[in-house]
Amino acid sequence: MTGIDWDELRGRARELAARAYAPYSKFPVGAAGLTEDGRVVAGCNVENAGYGVALCAECGLVSELVATGGGRLVAVTCCNGNGDQLMPCGRCRQLLWEHGGAGLLVDTPKGILPMDQVLPQAFGIEDLREVVGEV
Repeated sequence: MTGIDWDELRGRARELAARAYAPYSKFPVGAAGLTEDGRVVAGCNVENAGYGVALCAECGLVSELVATGGGRLVAVTCCNGNGDQLMPCGRCRQLLWEHGGAGLLVDTPKGILPMDQVLPQAFGIEDLREVVGEV
């Protein structure tokens, strides 16, 4: 897919970071993604007093993706409360891989990279098929 409007995605991520619920870490995060059919999906982090049950912004993004019809992600950006680009955490890289695959473009602090460079040798559905057959 060509013609990704990175400025629009970054703006949406900043908008969502401003809505984040981060009373404990004081570190709001917003994420926005473009789907293969042209939808923009987004999310923000939602913390919890039980720290382990906090939700990352990318979790919200993927939840909106699935809730609005699914499909594949083609581009993703994440930012902090100042609007600076962030790398998704390890858990979120895995989540994004599941919904975008190796070619998903990720807006990183060092530029736009394909997901197979952000998460090399990722574990995915192909690995499960090798062991359990049809998934």
